[in-house]
Amino acid sequence: MLTADILVNITVKSVADAFTYKIPRGAEFLAAGWRVLVPFGGRKVEGFIIDVKEQDPADIKIELKEIIKPLDEEPWFPPQVMRAARELAEFYLCPAAQILRLFIPGKSGLNKTVKPLWEDWAEINADVDEKLFTEYKRRPAQLKLLLYLQDKKRERTAALKEQGIKIATVKKLAEGGLIKIVKERIFRDSYKGQKITANFDNVTLTCDQQNALKQIAPAIEAQKAQKFLLYGVTGSGKTMVYMNAAAVARSMGRQVIVLVPEIALTGQLVDNFRARFGEDIIVIHSRLSLSERNDAIMRARNLEAGIVIGARSALFAPLGNIGLIILDEEQDFSYKQDESPRYHARVVAEKIAAVNNAPLVLGSATPSMETFHRAKQGEIILLSMPKRVGNMPLPQVECVDMREELNHGNRSVLSRQMKTLLTEVLAKGEQAIIMLNRRGWATFVMCRSCGEVIKCNECTLPMVYHNSNNSGRLVCHHCDKTVEMPKTCPKCGSRYIKYFGSGTEKLESELKEMFPTAKIVRMDRDTTGRKFAHQEIISAFKNRKYDILLGTQMVAKGHDIGTVTAAGIISADSGLFMPDFRAAERTFMLITQTAGRAGRGGKKGKVTVQSYSPGHYAVYTALRQDYEGFFAEEIKKRRELMYPPFCRLIKLGFKDKSEENCRNKAADFAEDFRRRFADGETSQVIGPFAPAIPKVGEFFRFLLLIKTKELTAARDFLREKDLHRNNDVVIDIDPINMF
Repeated sequence: MLTADILVNITVKSVADAFTYKIPRGAEFLAAGWRVLVPFGGRKVEGFIIDVKEQDPADIKIELKEIIKPLDEEPWFPPQVMRAARELAEFYLCPAAQILRLFIPGKSGLNKTVKPLWEDWAEINADVDEKLFTEYKRRPAQLKLLLYLQDKKRERTAALKEQGIKIATVKKLAEGGLIKIVKERIFRDSYKGQKITANFDNVTLTCDQQNALKQIAPAIEAQKAQKFLLYGVTGSGKTMVYMNAAAVARSMGRQVIVLVPEIALTGQLVDNFRARFGEDIIVIHSRLSLSERNDAIMRARNLEAGIVIGARSALFAPLGNIGLIILDEEQDFSYKQDESPRYHARVVAEKIAAVNNAPLVLGSATPSMETFHRAKQGEIILLSMPKRVGNMPLPQVECVDMREELNHGNRSVLSRQMKTLLTEVLAKGEQAIIMLNRRGWATFVMCRSCGEVIKCNECTLPMVYHNSNNSGRLVCHHCDKTVEMPKTCPKCGSRYIKYFGSGTEKLESELKEMFPTAKIVRMDRDTTGRKFAHQEIISAFKNRKYDILLGTQMVAKGHDIGTVTAAGIISADSGLFMPDFRAAERTFMLITQTAGRAGRGGKKGKVTVQSYSPGHYAVYTALRQDYEGFFAEEIKKRRELMYPPFCRLIKLGFKDKSEENCRNKAADFAEDFRRRFADGETSQVIGPFAPAIPKVGEFFRFLLLIKTKELTAARDFLREKDLHRNNDVVIDIDPINMF
C-alpha cells in the first residue's frame, strides 16, 4: 500500500505531527512537496506531503483515510523549501506546517479568492489545406477570419471583436477544425504599466563597487553559500552592486530574491531593477491583492521572471533555483515578524541561501550589532564602501540642545535652527525631508482634573489623538481600534481634557502655518493605506511637486533623491531611555539613516538634529556618521550585560484569564529553568514581569526573558517542558520587542 505522511494546514500548536493517509489509485505520482486535500476531524483541510512510502497493509493497525485529491498540477514546495522549512521549524520551535504556510499566497491553497485570469486566442490549424478556402466564398465572415489568421497565425478573440469578427464566427470555424481556440493565462502585474524613470546609461562602477562585486561574483558562479556584509555609507551606491550581482546570477539562469524592510522602499528599487532587467522581475508585498501575489509567484515558478523584489514576504516565493539573496537595510527591525511564526528574515534568508547553495548579501550603512560583530569575527565577509558615489561629502550635521531652546522660551516643536534651515532651503528652491517618528496629532490625551489618561480597553495602551480631516478620533497604534474623541473625561466627567505630545499630523499643521507658501506632503501609516500610496508620494516629491517631505521612519532610509539638500530630525532621542537594550542602537540608526537622505545630488547637504541628550554616545557618534565609534561603545555594554551578540534571546509570553495563575505559571517555569542552568554562566532567565500591554481582552500576560549562550540546550529544555505545544505560551526566539 502506498501511503503519505502529511502535515495538516491548521493553526493549532498541538497538531504539529504528520498524519498518515492512503494514496488513492491513479495518484501514485504524489510525492513530498505536493499540496493535497484530506479529510481531518470531520472536515476537509489542506495538507502538505512530507514523505511517501510503500507499506505492507498487515503492518498498519488502523484504517487509514484516503487523500481526496491534489490541489495543484505539480509539487508546490521544491525540495529546498521542504528542507529549509524543517530546519526553521526546529529553530523556531513551531510546527513545520506553520513555516510551509508562509510559502503560500494567502497561507492556504483552499482560499477561493485566488482566481486565475484566462484569455482566449484563435489560431489557424496548421493541417488546413488552403484549397478549402474556395469553399467559403458563400461564408464571407468565416472567410474573412481565415484570411486574417492566415497572415497573423493567431490572435486574441478580444482583438478579433475589434476587427468586426463575431465570437460565433470563431466558434463555427473551430467546430469545423479549421482553427483552434486556446486559453492562455494572464498574469496580473500592477507594476507593468508604470513609467521607468531610472537611467543607468554610461554609469561606471566606482572602485569600491568593483571590489565588492569581485568578491560576490565568484561565490555566485561557484554556487557557494557565502555570506557578505556590504557595509557602505549612505549614498555609496549599494544598489548598483546589488544589480550587478543579480546580473551574474541571471546569466547562469538562476533566480534572485531582493528584500527591502518596508513597502515604502519597493517603488524605487523596482524602478531601478526594471531599468536594468526589464520585465524579468516580479514584486511581492502585502499591499498587493492575493491574486496579484499568486500571479507573481506563478510567473516566477514558470521561470517567466527571474528576480523577486519585495518586503519580507517575498522571501517565501517557493522557488527551487535561487542563486542569490539580498537583504537591503539588513539592520531594520521590520524584518522581524511579530506574529506566529515569529521569524526574522535574516535568519530565514540564511537558511534558504544555504539549502540553495547561494550567496547571501546583507547591505547597510548602519549594520545591526549582531551582523557587524559576526563580520568582525570572520563569520561574514566584510565589504566596505566608505565613500559616496562621485566622492560627494557626507552632510554637515548640527545638533540642537532642546533644553536650551526651552530656556530661551521656545516651546515650539521646531527649534530656531530648524526654522532657519528650512527657510534657507525654501528660499533656494531646494527640498527638505523632516522625520518625526510619531504619527497622529497628540501622543496621548489626559484629563487635567483627575489625571486620567484615555487608554484602549483592549490593549490598555494610551490612545493617540488623530485629527485628519478634522475627524477628532482616538486610535490605538497597537490594535488599530478607533473611537470618537470624548467631550468629557470618561472617569470624572470633566471637560478639561488636554492633548500632550506631537505627532506628524500636528507638525504638518505647524509647518504649513510657519511656511504658508511651501508645499508639504506627509508620509506615514495614515497617508499610505492605498496600494501605491508610498510610491505616489515619493514620485511626486521627486518631481518637485512638494518642497518638504514630512514623515515617520519610512522617510528615513533608502530614498535617493538628488534634489534634497536638507534633513531635519525631530525628537531624535525620544526612544533613547526606553527599557530596551537596543534603545541606543535604534537611536543611532535613525539619526544616521535620516541624515543620509541629504546631499546625495550635486550640492552639499545640511542636517539639523534636535535632541535633549546631545552628550549621549548614540547621538554624538551619529552626528559624526561614525558607525564604528558607536559600535565600539555599544559592544562594551553588550559584553558586560551579556546581551546579543554575546548571547541569543528567547522571550516567553504566558497568558491566563487569572492574573495570579498567569504569574505563577511563568514563575514556576523560571524556577525550573534556573535549576537546570544553575551556574548562570551560559543561560539566565529574567522575570516574570508584566509587558507593556499587561492584558489583551480577557487574558492577563506575563513575560520571561532567557539569555543563553547555548541556544540548542535552551530550546531542548523548552521542548522537554512541552512549551512549544502549549497554546497559552508564546515562544519568540531572537525577539526585537522586549516588552
